[in-house]
Amino acid sequence: MKRYEIDHYIQLSGPLFEAVQRQRVFEDSKQFVDMIPEHDPDTILSEWNSRKEAGGFDLTRFVQDHFRLQDTANTELDVESSSSCRDHIRMLWPHLFRTADHKTSELNSLIPLPREYVVPGGRFREIYYWDSYFTAQGLAADGHDDMVLAMVENFRYLVEEIGHIPNGNRVYYLSRSQPPFFVPLITHAASLHGSDIIRQFLPAAEKEYRFWMDQTGQKGRRTVEVPGAGRLNRYWDDRPLPREESWYEDTELAEAVDPQNRESFYRHIRAACESGWDFSSRWFADGTSLSTIQTTAILPIDLNTLLWYMESKLAEWSRASGRIADAQMYEKAFTERSRAIHELMWDEELGFYFDWNHQTEERTGRWSLAAVYPLYFGMASQKKAAAVASHLEDKFLKPGGLITTTVQTGQQWDAPNGWAPLQWMAVMGLRRYGFTELAEAISQRWLRLNENVYKRSGKMVEKYNVVDIGREGGGGEYPLQDGFGWSNGVFSALQRESA
Repeated sequence: MKRYEIDHYIQLSGPLFEAVQRQRVFEDSKQFVDMIPEHDPDTILSEWNSRKEAGGFDLTRFVQDHFRLQDTANTELDVESSSSCRDHIRMLWPHLFRTADHKTSELNSLIPLPREYVVPGGRFREIYYWDSYFTAQGLAADGHDDMVLAMVENFRYLVEEIGHIPNGNRVYYLSRSQPPFFVPLITHAASLHGSDIIRQFLPAAEKEYRFWMDQTGQKGRRTVEVPGAGRLNRYWDDRPLPREESWYEDTELAEAVDPQNRESFYRHIRAACESGWDFSSRWFADGTSLSTIQTTAILPIDLNTLLWYMESKLAEWSRASGRIADAQMYEKAFTERSRAIHELMWDEELGFYFDWNHQTEERTGRWSLAAVYPLYFGMASQKKAAAVASHLEDKFLKPGGLITTTVQTGQQWDAPNGWAPLQWMAVMGLRRYGFTELAEAISQRWLRLNENVYKRSGKMVEKYNVVDIGREGGGGEYPLQDGFGWSNGVFSALQRESA
């Protein structure tokens, strides 16, 4: 499988790669790993080795002469201005669509997909796993039902080809996944195209489940056996090394870490990327500093709710297929998981869901919007949903929608930022339990903020400042991105729901 091995790619590993990243040839570390060598990598390396010590050697010019960036459309968006966000999004979708990758260079880090697909925009020139579910909500709202089905077919292909759905369709993302929204996406596609399509995707859904449950390889990666509670899930990454797409940032951060602990540090960093929340106080031992990141020690409420939903749907679909023994296996699994979640992650006194630290054997106490997952997927009781709703209104609701956590650390998945997927899940979860007034308040504040930012900037962006609605969202390792897939999707879907 050399085609997908990191050391097969001159732009992902080796001395030239490290020199380009260390010397900051590009402000964004991701740019080089997305580039394609113009000719034979061995020839490029030989030329670099012979010239790099010569006086006047210009590494930036060398890279420009020997590598190219295939997809520049995202950074050159030129969409006619419109009087409304919704009209802008309708015109924007085609700029984010990509055709199937029938021919892809063996030297390209992009993993080709058999069907057309949607990219988020900006620096993100490939699909992203959990983004796609929320993008799909808006695609359906705007009449692109076929693209939703294509998304599911591409994910099925990745499960069959790779063994799981990676973070994105890039070689450097293969060692991790993202929050497993494949089954919810199948359910969404079935609502558009009919339930008969489910049987086409059931084998891939079961294969993904085996991946998350460590049933396809080494044990103890994404599962943890909790005494008295059974097996629960965590985020993980198989490569305890700097991320290729953020090599400079990771190596700089690791300078402050004891060399004996660096592999663990890199794995925690990468596991946080698998969570989609990169980065957040949820993963920090001290609640404030990235240097104390401990992602793999955390059993997250959102991930385990997603696995509960996966088990419940696999049980339903197996039973409908006449596979009674399999259905009973999945039913046992989701029943045990629900009990464990509510024993470990529900705080009866505070009335809220929190992540569980399996090393300290206690809840983390970090208030976050991950607590809306049990409402969105229908796992919470009415009483628990009411308690969560009360805290959302008291602690999280701000002028532009819901903050992601109640603390401000400078990380992008903390206050004052709000993110489209969490607004969507909160609104729809609250509606599910009858808290329609609060749901509508969140929805209208979020829609109004998106409209106002669009009127000021002409853009839909990746994240928003929901506290000071006159300022941009901040934090993170890169500038604020426009495009933007899931913001577009949630805006269109919420507006349709509110109509």
